[in-house]
Amino acid sequence: MIDTHAHLDSCAEAAPVLLARARATGVDRVVTVGTSIESARASLALTDEEPGVYAALGIHPHDAADVGGNHLSVLAELLGHDRAVAVGETGLDYYRDYAPRDAQRRLFEAHLELAGNYQLPVVIHSRDAASDTADALEQFPGTVILHCFSQPELLEVAVDRGYYVSFAGNVTYPKAEALRSAAALVPADRVLAETDCPYLAPQAVRNRPCEPAFVMHTLELLAGVRGVTPAELEVTVDANADRAFSLS
Repeated sequence: MIDTHAHLDSCAEAAPVLLARARATGVDRVVTVGTSIESARASLALTDEEPGVYAALGIHPHDAADVGGNHLSVLAELLGHDRAVAVGETGLDYYRDYAPRDAQRRLFEAHLELAGNYQLPVVIHSRDAASDTADALEQFPGTVILHCFSQPELLEVAVDRGYYVSFAGNVTYPKAEALRSAAALVPADRVLAETDCPYLAPQAVRNRPCEPAFVMHTLELLAGVRGVTPAELEVTVDANADRAFSLS
């Protein structure tokens, strides 16, 4: 099983400890996500140290106001690493609005250009920005992964355009009926699972910091709403991740 989106450098426990626990549950691959230059470097270092770990590299939209040209040139260099498998997470966050929206959009466009240049998939963060996210991606010809899917209003666009849709622990929360309904409708060849750890621990372990091993809780929930067994969905998610991130 693969956890397609984790922030290992943000977890309180050391990555080797978390990865050992994950492997014990059958989670033998993790895409760790760098959200700043420092975080991207830490993520790449981890891919060199731990088997089964890959990196997605980007600058989070929360930090868009502080990004200069040098940041993007350094990010471009880091994306040349052979274990860098995606650009992002990137996108738009109008819920927190930690950065001006025009700065977020400019940074998003720069990431899309990098993804095109490197022929890498792009990992999308979108919160309260469904329309602008869809508009920004309309002309992007590459692979799109909607990380931590939380906007059911984006589902029709995602299905029509063939985007991958990744669900995190929040799909297991009692009030997430709309997300569970969306999870049942994503085409089988486009569904992914993630933890977004250390955030959004699934309901069964919600009082604990999230970690890659917990993706199995989300997998079980997704399997139930999709009418398949967890073992069947695990095979599907692994195959989808291989294709989305070009892992095989």
